[in-house]
Amino acid sequence: MLKLNLKKLLTFFVASIFITGQVYPCSVLYYVDEESGKIYVANNEDYWYDVKPYIMIIPHSKKELARLWYGWDNFAQGGVNQAGLFFDGAVTPEQEVPEGYGKPKGNLGDELLAKCKTVDEAIAFLEKKKVALTNAHMMFGDSTGNAAVVEWVNGIKKIVPIEDNRLIMTNFLLSDSSEEHQCPRYNAIESSVRQLSDEGKSINIQDISNAISKAIQPRQKNENGKEGGTLYTTFINITDMKFALVYKQANTNTVALDLNAEFAKGKKQKIKLE
Repeated sequence: MLKLNLKKLLTFFVASIFITGQVYPCSVLYYVDEESGKIYVANNEDYWYDVKPYIMIIPHSKKELARLWYGWDNFAQGGVNQAGLFFDGAVTPEQEVPEGYGKPKGNLGDELLAKCKTVDEAIAFLEKKKVALTNAHMMFGDSTGNAAVVEWVNGIKKIVPIEDNRLIMTNFLLSDSSEEHQCPRYNAIESSVRQLSDEGKSINIQDISNAISKAIQPRQKNENGKEGGTLYTTFINITDMKFALVYKQANTNTVALDLNAEFAKGKKQKIKLE
């Protein structure tokens, strides 16, 4: 079982990281533990609190893989499938896309998780569908330890591969040489995982929770009284197929699932977070 104490981890970096007026930053970490070989993913989804997010679990069929995704309005913001392929996305500065490419139609994440097993297959899927995003990039990670961020810069598709057993994505374009790593959330996560690697000990999900907590956005209202912040934080142990979601930074509102057990039920499920 995933045991997380997120409440203990919310007091660090909170005041300095919140981006005033913009409540949709996102932070994603894919990490391969060098000692055990286990693969962990963590994600902060930062958005307005007036949306109604939920978790969807869809069983396998003859032509589709079983999968879990989280999001709202029938659109997957991120998720994982029975093969251990994970994806998530994050907003970036507006960019041109290659000629002949465009934004996806329908629920791209659900379709991708239904069809693809690896990072390479996911990237090929985007190419086949001629998908390019003008204001976002996507991270893919799989059960082999491979991960990559796909982004579009000045009309050209760029692929940023995993290095040194981890891959971090926030809201700047990783492949754009004109953008330095000025994002405090990126730097905070990078510093935390670098320290974990330097310690040379086996890493567990609580260590990953500690790292991603450095980028949590506190609950805060804007000048119009609209509340936003980290809407939920997700944790995935891809190796052991365990999943947890902490909603609105409250340990009392946590969903923890054994993915293999859920997929084996063979039925579609919708888990509302409120």
